[in-house]
Amino acid sequence: MTKHGLITGAGTGIGAAIAERLAARGTNLILVARDADRLNDVAHRLRAAHGVDVLTVPLDLSRPDAPADLVERLTGIEVDVLVNNAGVAHVGTAAATGPGRIRAMVDLNAAAVAETTARFLPGMLARGDGAIVNIASTAAYSPAPWNAAYAASKAFVLSFTRAVAVETEGTGVRVVAVSPGAVETPMNPGHVRGKRQPEQVADTVMAALDGRAPAVVDGRLNAAQAFVFSRVLPTRTASRLIGRFFARMAASRN
Repeated sequence: MTKHGLITGAGTGIGAAIAERLAARGTNLILVARDADRLNDVAHRLRAAHGVDVLTVPLDLSRPDAPADLVERLTGIEVDVLVNNAGVAHVGTAAATGPGRIRAMVDLNAAAVAETTARFLPGMLARGDGAIVNIASTAAYSPAPWNAAYAASKAFVLSFTRAVAVETEGTGVRVVAVSPGAVETPMNPGHVRGKRQPEQVADTVMAALDGRAPAVVDGRLNAAQAFVFSRVLPTRTASRLIGRFFARMAASRN
């Protein structure tokens, strides 16, 4: 059975960059995202550049039945590398964001990641090989006012992944969370000092796949900030500082 790498949120940004890196290694791919046209553009480019097989699956992973639907569509295909990258953010207060948008954000960023991991992990364990990368965020390292639901959903991803990494030690299956900071993507427009490019995050993901740590932060500055906010500063102080940053961002987008 031919092995594949499955990347969610693969139509743009970090997901497309990770797909490029895996294709360069000769990995056949399954690309998942809501926008079929963008998926097809990425697939065409990767086939032409690297000669790999690329299957596209247009799918909204925020739907409650989406992970099960995805597994059913891939019956008979062995997923060797799973990258749960699909996610959404909305900067603003919880009251202004609204209950529907918060629920959709948590469903996509947290619930879909956990369920997709749980659906593909048993097959990897049975074979004794494979890898799962869950994309978290530096926002996971401290509560983030004006970005509360996003940060909380990514904190879930980070904690969940760290726990599963311990559960799978010695099985031959690699499980790791990668936490980017601000990245130049369609989800994150505007100028932010120190913003990194999707290709840099993809390089971090590839290094994480080859490493052993259960959690990796992308970029030295981001790693230092995550350490300070989660280990050095009191939680309330860290939250206030982070909240000021996101409050300014929310104001600039209004």
